[in-house]
Amino acid sequence: MSKQHSAARPPREARRAAWLAAAATPVLIAGASLALLFNPWWVLPAQQRAGVAGIAGLPEAEVARITKALISDATIGPPDFVVAIGGTPVLDAAERGHMRDVFGVVRAFEVVVALAAAAMIGSGIQSCRNARWWRSVSRAALATAAVGASAGVLFVAFFDAAWLAFHQVFFPEGNFSFDPRVERLTQLFPTSFWTESAAAVFIVGVSISLALWLGSRYLASRLEIHLG
Repeated sequence: MSKQHSAARPPREARRAAWLAAAATPVLIAGASLALLFNPWWVLPAQQRAGVAGIAGLPEAEVARITKALISDATIGPPDFVVAIGGTPVLDAAERGHMRDVFGVVRAFEVVVALAAAAMIGSGIQSCRNARWWRSVSRAALATAAVGASAGVLFVAFFDAAWLAFHQVFFPEGNFSFDPRVERLTQLFPTSFWTESAAAVFIVGVSISLALWLGSRYLASRLEIHLG
């Protein structure tokens, strides 16, 4: 894009594109980070480190089979959660109800991430040769890193309270308390799994944010030099 073309762009259009990029950046970072929780490459090793096979009294291969089925139902659907052992469903009715609620939350978040991706791509096609657009991405990424680092420390340090607050917000019906002695959901995903996974999500999110901050800041500087 020429300097003349860039200068001719209406200021309102440039501001709108920069705003869309800034709004989309933290959503996309959160989406990329939370994808870790639905990735068997992370979940299965984390379960092994948490000793899930021993807690559930199941072979590792059976834990992997059940977990992959639950992840598929929670992210792709249909949200039946009827994976079974010897014809008997792994989850009881209350657990399946909770997982259907999880599917609803995941699906809503997937829609938000898709809209953010569309906003980022659309504004980027329009303004990615504009230093202002990259500055907006840079500032949003740095803010996301700061908020993510602070939230991560608080979430891990006060995990029980944070975990309860999270569920009260997203699952207000209250069907998220299960007996780990008899119900499989808490056996398959014990507290130690969640504390490690929460820490990993925040570390990944902050790392992505910082990388994006540095990269977009560099590109903005290059464009300013080129157009200056």
